[in-house]
Amino acid sequence: QVQLVESGGGLVQAGGSLTLSCAASGRTFSNYAMGYFRQAPGKERDFVAAINWGGRTYYADSVKGRFTISRDGAKTTVYLQMNSLKPEDTAVYYCAADRIISRGSNSWDYWGQGTQVTVSS
Repeated sequence: QVQLVESGGGLVQAGGSLTLSCAASGRTFSNYAMGYFRQAPGKERDFVAAINWGGRTYYADSVKGRFTISRDGAKTTVYLQMNSLKPEDTAVYYCAADRIISRGSNSWDYWGQGTQVTVSS
């Protein structure tokens, strides 16, 4: 059974930092891309960042320069370092995995349970 287990969400003041983690298990993910999406109340699930099996990274314009995605050597855990957080970053953040990176959420095969990130002003 494939599982993506997320951790690291929480409450932080504007300008602060948080790091999200997503641990994958149940299959070999070394040749999979992994990424993060986020969904605020009443809004669609939006692409945040992704990293392919070779380490190439992709970011939404809204987080470029503030967020960094990375993965461990075994390629089973992905991290999202979030700096200079803004109130508009408040959302549930979801980890995802798929063979191909897409900025559309519908094409990703596997999803984590989501973790809440709240940024206070």
